[in-house]
Amino acid sequence: MTISTSAPAGDLRIWVDGVTFSSPGQATVSAVDHGLVVGDGVFEALKVTAGTPFGVRRHLARMTRSARALGLPDPDHDRIGRAIDEVLRDIRYEHGRLRITYTGGPGPLASSAAFGPPTLVLAVEPREASPPTAAVVTAPWSRNEHGALAGVKSTSYAENVRTLAYATARGASEAILLNTAGRICEGTGSNVFCVFGDRVVTPPLSAGPLAGVTRDLLLEWCEITEGDITPDQARSADEVFLTSSMRDVQAVHRWDEVEIAAPGPRTRMIAAAFASRSSVDFDP
Repeated sequence: MTISTSAPAGDLRIWVDGVTFSSPGQATVSAVDHGLVVGDGVFEALKVTAGTPFGVRRHLARMTRSARALGLPDPDHDRIGRAIDEVLRDIRYEHGRLRITYTGGPGPLASSAAFGPPTLVLAVEPREASPPTAAVVTAPWSRNEHGALAGVKSTSYAENVRTLAYATARGASEAILLNTAGRICEGTGSNVFCVFGDRVVTPPLSAGPLAGVTRDLLLEWCEITEGDITPDQARSADEVFLTSSMRDVQAVHRWDEVEIAAPGPRTRMIAAAFASRSSVDFDP
């Protein structure tokens, strides 16, 4: 299978099981790879600044947790580290996105386990900085916080693709999913934070969200609590912001039809704290 992309040749670089390609049309994986056939794989997306990836240790730890949840062998962190060095060598652009994909490898055309060995693919491309604020909508579908993939960064991302398209069609850049209990869970690719006066609250992992790397760092670095949030509470919050590896800390200026002052003072303070600490330690 050819890995295709709209990124200009020369800007995108791909590493597949030990071989680096500068032309995306040359990079291939098996047509019966289980990551393609049934979405049996996991991935991580890392921010790259001036050729340096952010949070490698935390991302790889989460990849291992996700792989174990799917019954895949533990990914080899040392091998991935060498692959990162190779694919980022002589990168010239200032801001980039590095994706690490790890699948079960070749397998049957069915849902039984892959034969293996696992497939490892890295790809890096330039990206534009995220805008300072975003509009979000509430998705019409829910996230199952009790499901087998809850909290797993799986390559089975079709649900997120469909949900993000729903948001885009309504003039928003993110959709917020509720869980089966009707509480705020997460965005398609982000964690959600609400500010109520002096309190900053984000849904607990028991509500079903992915344990985002930026989310984890903010919980360590700032005064933030975990707690269930209803949609009505979220839309009436003083401030709302999203976090992800690509967004960092991004204020929300509209949720559905509700306008929100953005960025508010608490969001600005947290964004500044994250920017300051992450700029001096690329692997906290």
